[in-house]
Amino acid sequence: MKTGQLEELGQQLRVDAVRAADAAGSGHPTSSMSAADLGGVLLAHHLRYDFERPEHPGNDRLVLSKGHASPLLYALYRAAGVIDDAELLTFRHDGSPLEGHPTPRLPWVDVATGSLGQGLPVGVGMALAGKRLDPLPYRVWVLCGDSEMAEGSVWEGAAQAAYERLDNLTLIVDVNRLGQRGPTREGWDLDAYARKLGAFGWHTIEIDGHDVAAIDTALQEAAATTGRPTAVIARTHKGRGVAEVEDQEGFHGKPLPHPERAVEELGGTRSVRIDVAKPSGTPPTATAPDGTGGDRTTPDRADPVAAPRYRVGDEVATRDAFGAALAALGSERDDVVALDGEVGDSTRADAFRKAHPDRYFEMYIAEQQLIATAVGMRARGYLPFATTFAAFLTRAHDFIRMAAVSGTGIQLCGSHAGVSIGQDGPSQMGLEDLAMMRAIHGSTVLYPCDANQTARLVHHMAGLPGIGYLRTSRGASPVLYGPDEDFPVGGSRVLRAGDADRVTVIGAGVTVHEALRAADLLAAEGIAVRVIDLYSVKPVDSGTLRQAADATGCLLTVEDHHPEGGIGDAVAEAFADGRPAPRLIRLAVRNMPASATPAEQLHHSGIDADSIASGVRALV
Repeated sequence: MKTGQLEELGQQLRVDAVRAADAAGSGHPTSSMSAADLGGVLLAHHLRYDFERPEHPGNDRLVLSKGHASPLLYALYRAAGVIDDAELLTFRHDGSPLEGHPTPRLPWVDVATGSLGQGLPVGVGMALAGKRLDPLPYRVWVLCGDSEMAEGSVWEGAAQAAYERLDNLTLIVDVNRLGQRGPTREGWDLDAYARKLGAFGWHTIEIDGHDVAAIDTALQEAAATTGRPTAVIARTHKGRGVAEVEDQEGFHGKPLPHPERAVEELGGTRSVRIDVAKPSGTPPTATAPDGTGGDRTTPDRADPVAAPRYRVGDEVATRDAFGAALAALGSERDDVVALDGEVGDSTRADAFRKAHPDRYFEMYIAEQQLIATAVGMRARGYLPFATTFAAFLTRAHDFIRMAAVSGTGIQLCGSHAGVSIGQDGPSQMGLEDLAMMRAIHGSTVLYPCDANQTARLVHHMAGLPGIGYLRTSRGASPVLYGPDEDFPVGGSRVLRAGDADRVTVIGAGVTVHEALRAADLLAAEGIAVRVIDLYSVKPVDSGTLRQAADATGCLLTVEDHHPEGGIGDAVAEAFADGRPAPRLIRLAVRNMPASATPAEQLHHSGIDADSIASGVRALV
């Protein structure tokens, strides 16, 4: 397209953003209008995308990090001919896939955006897949706003992209100067953004974001740059083209006050259509539409790893079993990738690194980037397992939450959970992770107590439809189960049971072993208790819990976790449908731990065998 035609396209996109927000009675047209020329030039001249085959492995990826500017994205889809005018005007209406912030309800949207600062980190994951896993010639284009450049996650992404030399990644920064409540930190100081990104190792280009020829040249330069990622830093005006709102405060997130007059000022409605260039051919390493990895033949430099098998009675840490099982899963499936936050020697993700180095990614101490990379790789058809200490996953909670909004199936492992890690003290103890992960929509939360159980649950995680979380422990514990036993998601195990049982003790992970020791102590006193291993914390085995309640009349839960949101709450919810609830006593970590041995920690927190036995005695 010639310069005049590109300018007309930009005006069309602005008009459509105004019209969509007006039809919805809400939205962010001014934020869309500032980036209209950037989006139009990208669509017309640089994006390579087959809209009829959104699963095509060679398609470029477009991530609208400033997801509130969704009217611009939908206007681009109208210009590409994949939605019509009537559908555009369903923006934000009940039942419309054109949501207020984009989600994968639309087939051309890979990930949900709108929580600012996430687009670039996710784009890094997509670009890494194209560089190191497929490899494929697609480019990743991330359009972000200037306000979100204040987010720390952006700079985690900037650092990782530069370190990995992702020259297939282009960040387009829409510097329109105005945030939600007023001016941004840097205003129109393009050089401030360029200095920061340049210090990380990025190639930077500063332009007028309304000069379509300059935009075109900059995007060409970005595509031609090798050895490092490129940032196109564009000076724009919020509300561009409408005098009443252009570069004016107070219009963020609102339809224009006089939309008909604004449309007339912008030159009226248009119906420019863009024949978007398609990627050439189908690469031989195509991603299967079902995300299984297709006919990938990713080379590994080590012999296949067999699934681990442990003998009953051996002392094995569940984190050790996790690492061995993940390495074995990587030999079974070449779509499995592992990511770690520079603690792989502790999480035991190192076992995967040694077996499958080409599918292992070190994210360093950047937990937001860790999860974002997993989300980006999942969008490209891989099955990521991301690992770090359970405590540190709390830093990435928003990325996990948004992964659920995307419907993204990533698998997470949090090691070193609970006070049972011992002397390291409370800063390292994951005591909130079960609550956090149970609250994620569609999540599965698993907490194994022995090595064979852990290995089997890792295998099951590969088939989960949503986000899975596995909680592992630092210290060694006895192997209770044989290597051929199965542990279906949503199940539990009754380890002790009899007709004379007076209380049911329910634990998971390390507290299962404490519960068994307590049962032995109580049996010597003539008090029979039932013991349940609740390895599936979500979904919970309501049937077994209800049977135990009917048989014993009283349940006692014990968990290496704070009382809020963990095992006790999961058990209570099994009786939340109006059924008569049994008496329920909850033992949990209610103190603030300090450095001590694992055994001392469990005792001080009141979740060791002696504490359990005391609780049962008080009940009976």
